[in-house]
Amino acid sequence: MQILIAAVGRPRDAALAAAIREYEQRAARYWPLQVREVRGAGGRQGGEAVREQEAEQLLGAIPGGARLVLCDELGEALNSNNFAQLVQAERERAAEDLVFMVGGAFGVGATVRSRAWRTLALASWTLPHELARLVLAEQLYRAGTIIRGEQYHKA
Repeated sequence: MQILIAAVGRPRDAALAAAIREYEQRAARYWPLQVREVRGAGGRQGGEAVREQEAEQLLGAIPGGARLVLCDELGEALNSNNFAQLVQAERERAAEDLVFMVGGAFGVGATVRSRAWRTLALASWTLPHELARLVLAEQLYRAGTIIRGEQYHKA
């Protein structure tokens, strides 16, 4: 099983981009990790049109048969230990790749929502998509340390 992060856009802020890279590199010590970024639809068109255009790009960037986990504030809230257990269970099952999807500024379209195996909340608040990606990368790293019983997680 490989973990894939599929995200809309590249982080624009250099400090935030560096933090994302740092945690993605840390997470890659524990999980085979790949990141695929797709271009944001941008423009001033309506939110639904942007969401659907980005959904098409996101879904095109992931392997067929992968288990898709949508990161969305309306999803299920898990604590770090439960998240670690989820990822470890998928690793042990190892049937398909596990894809965590982070939408763009307008969220994700209905096409992605209907394809998602699970929807997880990274926070109960709406987060900028770049910050959501940082939180996801940090939690993947934290999950690895929890599974291995390392000191990083202090709960």
